[in-house]
Amino acid sequence: QVQLVESGGGLVQAGGSLRLSCVASGGTFSAYTGGWFRQAPGKEREFVAAIRWSGGHTYYSGSVKGRFTISRDNARNTVYLQMDNLKPDDTAVYYCAVGYAPTYYSTTAYDYWGQGTQVTVSS
Repeated sequence: QVQLVESGGGLVQAGGSLRLSCVASGGTFSAYTGGWFRQAPGKEREFVAAIRWSGGHTYYSGSVKGRFTISRDNARNTVYLQMDNLKPDDTAVYYCAVGYAPTYYSTTAYDYWGQGTQVTVSS
């Protein structure tokens, strides 16, 4: 049974930084894509960033490119999301996910999801 556990969310002022972590267990992840999505109140869940577990190729949404960095530690089965220069519009619950499908930007590409971690950015 694959499990994903996120941590690192919190309250930060605009311009600040946070680093989210997602530890995966219960499976073999060498062929997976790891992704981060977020969902603000009243809005749909949206793609933030993704990384191919093998090779490490990364993808970002336009709204976070240049401010967020996704990375992974294969030995620890962990995916990170470094978030810099945070803005109030980044406020949301952030979810990590893993999946096989190539459509990394879609929630349907992911088979397993974490419980989410709240990120709140004050102005």
